[in-house]
Amino acid sequence: MVDTPTADTPREPDITHINPAAGETWFGHPRQLARLFTTEMWERFGYYGMRALLTLYLTKHFVFGDREATGLYGGYTALVYLTPLVGGYLADQYLGSKRAVKFGAIIMAMGYLLLCFGGETAKPYATIANQRYEIQVVEQADSEVRYLVDGANKLKIKGNDDGTVSLLAADGSTARTVAKGGFESGAERSSFYVTIMLLALCMISVGNGFFKPNISTMVGELYAQGDKRRDAGFTIFYMGINLGSLFSQLLCPFLAVAFGWWAGFGLAAIGMLFSWTLIQFDGGKLNGYGEPPVRSGPDRALGIYALALLGIPIFYLLFVNLMNAEPPVPGSGIIGYIVSLSLMGKLLFGTFLVAVPGILIWSFVNGERREFQMMLAAMVLIVFNVVFWTLFEQAGSSLTLFADRNTDLSVFGLFSISAGQTQFFNAFFIVALAPVMSILWTKLAAKGIEPSIPVKFGIALIGVGVGFLFLVWGASMVGPTFKVAIWWLAGLYFIHSFAELCISPVGLSMITKLSIARVVGLMMGVWFLSISVAQYVAGIVAQVASVETVGGQVTNLKVSLDTYAGVFWTIGLVSAGIGVLLLLISPLIKKWMHGVQ
Repeated sequence: MVDTPTADTPREPDITHINPAAGETWFGHPRQLARLFTTEMWERFGYYGMRALLTLYLTKHFVFGDREATGLYGGYTALVYLTPLVGGYLADQYLGSKRAVKFGAIIMAMGYLLLCFGGETAKPYATIANQRYEIQVVEQADSEVRYLVDGANKLKIKGNDDGTVSLLAADGSTARTVAKGGFESGAERSSFYVTIMLLALCMISVGNGFFKPNISTMVGELYAQGDKRRDAGFTIFYMGINLGSLFSQLLCPFLAVAFGWWAGFGLAAIGMLFSWTLIQFDGGKLNGYGEPPVRSGPDRALGIYALALLGIPIFYLLFVNLMNAEPPVPGSGIIGYIVSLSLMGKLLFGTFLVAVPGILIWSFVNGERREFQMMLAAMVLIVFNVVFWTLFEQAGSSLTLFADRNTDLSVFGLFSISAGQTQFFNAFFIVALAPVMSILWTKLAAKGIEPSIPVKFGIALIGVGVGFLFLVWGASMVGPTFKVAIWWLAGLYFIHSFAELCISPVGLSMITKLSIARVVGLMMGVWFLSISVAQYVAGIVAQVASVETVGGQVTNLKVSLDTYAGVFWTIGLVSAGIGVLLLLISPLIKKWMHGVQ
C-alpha cells in the first residue's frame, strides 16, 4: 500500500524553540503523537476497507465489465494520490494542517456514506446477432449460475476454451453455440445510482487531498529540528496506518457479504467519522500544532472550501470521460494508444513527461554539477518508482478479481474468506515484517553493508516480479476446479510486502535529501505525481487481464486462469528484469547521490 509518511516535510514551521521532550510523553514521544496515530489509523481503516470492496462492487453490483471496472478503479486511485499536491500547498499557504485535516475528514466520511446508496443490483443481459436476451442469476450451493432466457427456455451459459459460448438445455445438451465475439454481455443499471457512486469517489478523492499530506505534516511538527526521535515517531505513525487497514480489510468485506454492500461501506464511513471526531474535538491537546500561517488580510478558508467542493463536479466529468474512453484501434501503434487515452490519462502523462525532463534541464542550467547529478539520481529513481507501484497496485484490481474467480478461498478446510478479505494479507505481513526489516537494516548498517537506496529499489522491483511468478507457479498446478489454493495468493502478498518495505519507507526522505533546496517542494510534487501515474497505469495493466463476464461472472474458469497467468507471467518477468537492470546501474546512481544515504 502506498503510504510513505516517513519524510520530513520541506515546509515545516520553525519550532526549534519548543522542547518536545518536555511534559508528558507517549512511549517516549510527544503525547500528541497518540492522537495523531489514532486519527490516521481510523482514516486508513475507512480508506482501505472501502478499497477492498470497490472493484468487486463495480463488477458485481453495477455489473461493469472488467475493462470498465479496473479502469475506473485506476482512475480513482490516481486522483487519490494526485490531490495531496493541491491540499498540501493550500494548507501550507492558507489553512494550516489542522483545519485541512478536519475538512478532508468530513468530506471523505460523506463520500463513504454516499457509497451506501447503490440502489438495486444492475440487471445483466446478453446481445446475440443484434437480439437482446435477459440473463437470470440462480444461486446454487456455493456458486451462482447464469442462464439466458429465450422465450420459455432457460439456457445455461458455458464459455468454451476457443472463445465460443455454448447455451445448454436443461438436459445438458447444447441448444446453440455462439461464435467467438458474437456473445456481448451488458447490464441495465440506474444512471442515477451510477452518478451517486461517481460523486462519492470524487468526494473521497478531494477529501483525501486535504487529509493525507497534512496529518503527516502535523506529526513532523511534534519534533524539533534535529530531534533523533523523529524517524521512530514516524515509524510508530506508520504502524497506525497498517493497523487500521489490517482490521478494515477483514471487517468491511465480511459485512458486505453478510448484510450487503451498504454495510461494508457504512463501516468504512464510521471509521472515517471516528477519525474526524478525534481531530475535531481534541480537547486542546493539539493547540499550537498545524495552525494557519501568519498572513495579512482576511481568512480565505471559506473560499478555499468552496473551491474544493467545485472540484467534485470537475472530477465527475473526468470519471465520465474515463468510462467512455474507447480502446485503441488495433495496429494504430503508440500514437493511436496516446490518442485513445482518457482526458485524465493525457493530463497525468503529459504533466509527468514535461516535468521530469523540464526539471532536469533547469537543474543543469541553474545548479552546480554536483546538484545536477543528485537531481538526476532522484529522477531516475522516480521513474523506477512508477514501475514498482504500477505492478504492486494490482492488489485492488486484477489480483482481487483473481481471488474472486480463480482462488480457493478455503482456509484449512475450516472456513472461507471473501475475495475482498484477501487484501488483508498485505497489511498483516507489513506489520509482521516491519520490525524484522528494521532490525535487519540496522545490523547491516552496523557492519557497513546496508544496501544503498538504488539497490533497495532494485530488490523491490525484483521482489514484486517474483511475487507474480510465484503465483503463476501455483496456477500451473491447479486441478479440474482451475482454482489455486489461497496460500499461493498469500505467498505473493508476503513477497510483495517484503518488496514494499524496501522502497516505501525511503522514498520521500530520499527526495528531500537529493533535491536542490529551491525546488524541493516541486520535487515532492513530482514524486506524488509518479505514484498517481502508476495508479492510472495499474488500471491499464489490469485491463489487459480483463476476462469476458456475464453478469459479473466468468463463463469459463480455465480461460480466466490462463488469461491471468499469462499477464502475471509477463509482468513478473518484466519487473524482475527491470530490477536487475537497476542493480546493474546502481553504482552509477550511488555515485551521483554524493554520499546521500
